[in-house]
This record gives sequence, C-alpha cells and structure tokens, in this order.
Amino acid sequence: MLLAFGAIIVGLILLVWSADKFIDGSVGLAENWGMSKAMIGLTIVSLGTSAPEIFVSIMAATGGNPELAFGNAVGSNIANVALVLGVTALIAALPVKQGLLKQDLPALLAVTFITAFLLHDLVLSQYDAFVLMGMLVILMYLLFRYKKEHPEEAQAEEVEDFELKESVFAFIIGLVVLVVSSKMLVWGAIDIATQFGVSQIVIGLTIVAIGTSLPELAASVASARRGHHDIALGNIIGSNILNILAVLSVAAVIQPINITQEIFFRDYGAMTAITLVLAFFIILPRKVKQLARLEGVLLLLCYAAYMTMLYLKTT
Repeated sequence: MLLAFGAIIVGLILLVWSADKFIDGSVGLAENWGMSKAMIGLTIVSLGTSAPEIFVSIMAATGGNPELAFGNAVGSNIANVALVLGVTALIAALPVKQGLLKQDLPALLAVTFITAFLLHDLVLSQYDAFVLMGMLVILMYLLFRYKKEHPEEAQAEEVEDFELKESVFAFIIGLVVLVVSSKMLVWGAIDIATQFGVSQIVIGLTIVAIGTSLPELAASVASARRGHHDIALGNIIGSNILNILAVLSVAAVIQPINITQEIFFRDYGAMTAITLVLAFFIILPRKVKQLARLEGVLLLLCYAAYMTMLYLKTT
C-alpha cells in the first residue's frame, strides 16, 4: 500500500518535471530544424501541456487498462475547468478575448458534443479514435490560419532559444522519464484501486486526473500572479480540447474503450455540464468580459459537488 502511494507521488513529481524537459527539448529541436516560433507555440507547446495525460493514457491502454485512460482524460477536463480556473479566477479576474468567443469556445463545445455522439454506444472504437485524430488535425490547421489572419489576438508564447546538443539531451531525458514516471503512476493507481476495491476509472477521475492537471494549475496560477491573466483561460480551453482529441484517441487506437451507461451519464455528463457552465460565464452579456471571483467560487463549488457525488456513488 505504502509502495503504491509512493509510486503515485514520485511518479507525479517526475511526470511534471519530465513534461517540461520534453517540451523544452521538442521546442529546441523544432527551432533548430527551422520551424517558426508562432508554429512552435501553436503545436508543440500546446500539445506539450497534455503530455502527462497522453503518456499516462498510453501506459494505461498498453497495459490493458483503457478505462483508466478514459477517467484520466475526462477527470482532467473537469479539474481544469472547475478546479484550475476556479482557483485562478480567485487570484485575478480572467479577461475573455474575442478569439476565445469566435473560435476556441465553439471548438471545445463542438468537440465535446461530437465525442458524446461517438460514445453513445458506450464504446470508443479505433474508428472513433481516427475520427477524433482527424478533427485534431483540422482544428490545428484552422487555429494556425486564424492566428495568422488575426495576429493581434494571438497569445504570445515565450519560446526560448536552445542549442542543438542541449535540445537533444532534454528531449531524450524528458521522453525517458515521462515513460518511466507514467508507468509508476499507472501501476500505483491500479494497485490502490485493487486494494480498496475501487474501479480504475474512479482512480483515473480523481487521483490521476488531479495529478496530471498540476502543470495546468501551476502555469495558470503563475500567469495570474505575474499579470498575464489573458493566457490562463485560452490555455485551459486548448488543453481540454487536446485531452479529448489526443488523449482519448491515442488510448482508443491502442485498445477500444468500453464504458458503462452510468459512467457516460455521470462522468462524461458532468464534464459536459461543467463545460456548459464555463461557456455560460464566458458569453454572459456584461460590460467587462471576464471570469471574476464570483465565477471562480461557483466553479469550485461545481468541483466539490462532483467529487461529493463521485464519493457517494462509489461507497
């Protein structure tokens, strides 16, 4: 038991650290290969924020535990909106950009409902996974084109310069530690689920999901404290889109994900409901378009309500 908890804690610490290294190495390699900083920000940096979820899902699916991967993706999306944005909005009001209203939010809503349609038969098949991957490619193209046409609305990504040797080292170390830490985290989660008699999907929705959302929480809080309030909201919406399109699709390609009707309505339904709450807060007509402390408190209450419901349903 103690060994499993230790594996989860150490695994999460190494996962967060290695994700940063992996992103740094990937950015450095892309720069040295001549990719523009704008393209790096929109692809590698954006995808890199979901690296912990992606690697945990790969390890879970290859180990024959795709339900853990599903819980990780859905739980991370719930935590990102209700917990991460809730905490960040308490620190500082988050302004809503026009690009968020015109593109990011509609994309998140479309992805959420299309995936719900694919899940209505209670299985995310390999065919469904390729549909999600196709949507990811299309969305990345549309995003890049929109940002190119509206540079004034593009989020400024701070992309550092890296030497080639330094980039290769960071990429390899980050990748190796990502794989090892993901395996540790998955093993610890499965062991605890087995010993406590709790389903793996519940462990994925709680411990693993919160753990893999730590990079988003740390980045959003740091951005708010430094005055970069406009970055947090867009980053979370982008991360949630990637969690559905990249994390779920990668896991389902390896092994189809079967869920129960209860999981579909309780957990995916909760994720959809919290996403709609966020959308309501964003499009609410008012003089200053922002998520303020009141919205932050309400989002945190939503998260507390979901956790309470999950606890009552599983005990």
